[in-house]
Amino acid sequence: MLNSRLDRLTDYPFQRLNALLTEPPGEAPVNMTIGEPQDLPPAFVAEILSSEAAGWGKYPPMTGSVALREAIAQWLTRRFGLGAASIDAERHVLALAGSRDGLYQVAFLAGAEDHRRPVALLPNPFYQVYAGAALLAGLEPVFVPAVPETGFLPDFAGLPAEILARARLAYLCNPANPQGAVAPAAYLGDLVALARHYDFILAVDECYAEIYDGEPPPGALAVSETDGFDKVLVFHSLSKRSSAPGLRSGFVAGDARLISAFSRMRAYGGAAIPLPIQAASAALWRDEAHVEASRARYRAKFDAAQSILGRHPGFRRPAGGFFLWLPVGDGEAAAKRLWREAGIRVLPGAYLARAGQDGVNPGEAYLRVALVHDLDITTTALTRLARVLTAEGVPS
Repeated sequence: MLNSRLDRLTDYPFQRLNALLTEPPGEAPVNMTIGEPQDLPPAFVAEILSSEAAGWGKYPPMTGSVALREAIAQWLTRRFGLGAASIDAERHVLALAGSRDGLYQVAFLAGAEDHRRPVALLPNPFYQVYAGAALLAGLEPVFVPAVPETGFLPDFAGLPAEILARARLAYLCNPANPQGAVAPAAYLGDLVALARHYDFILAVDECYAEIYDGEPPPGALAVSETDGFDKVLVFHSLSKRSSAPGLRSGFVAGDARLISAFSRMRAYGGAAIPLPIQAASAALWRDEAHVEASRARYRAKFDAAQSILGRHPGFRRPAGGFFLWLPVGDGEAAAKRLWREAGIRVLPGAYLARAGQDGVNPGEAYLRVALVHDLDITTTALTRLARVLTAEGVPS
């Protein structure tokens, strides 16, 4: 009676963590597991939601209002240096109820019924929605290590031609979740060429693209612009950029043919963004001041992490995103110890990855630590974390 593919899904990482951390916390708990920004969005969001309250009584357009899609197209053009006429709000942009919504549905857009033993290519570790979507859409996930030896980026081009020929979809997160690595433009360009050669959709999750330490991460649209974004879709969200996860507002943009098909599919099973939220979203995409202020706050937290943990073996300051990908030897054991002794709740890296053919899980030796609280809370938590790791004989 039930879809048998559900049996192949593992428990979601936070369910596994709940089962792991059954002891009481050693100190007042601080949750550093989930990528949920704790800053407030700009005050004008609440003002717009109030002034547009009449829109709660209307069915919203599934594709997004013209004003929202135009604001998104203009932002993409500014942010990624696209040509003035490259992005057409009508043909290249589709609003989503958060980027997760689209990242899940794109696997069904890729389809499996007309392809022999179809596969989806995933970085390993990865955002868990990628694997769940692939499995439920009938695509076999192929997990490609994103480890120190590869710069924490997956080497899709190094896969056997036989696997690439069966690919219908490839996911990439840039900057990477959880490692914080940023893919260079040349890497993205090579990946776009690979997708076109083997005829698969390249789904680039860029939801962390506005949280970076140095130079702005390049975007997949910029490297695919000259050929009309053929085979390329990018996904963005206001959850991270604008500290507004509760709005559930994002978009997908790229290949006009794919956007048209995506829109047709979502007409049957998508969730539309309410009109007041669309109005607030358009204002957020038009405003950069709040994003720059947020980025400065994250840089201050990166500074604190480097000061407190910089001597920890393998510590890396992330180039993008807001996670530390911290080597600790045994992620599960370290997570239990940090909770039991210091009340710090962090996520074992193994829960974000799968064992490869060699039996090794590339996340097993790591913790993912989310720097989403304010600077004071973050500093206190990282100090406790360093104290526990040092007590275990690991210098920090």
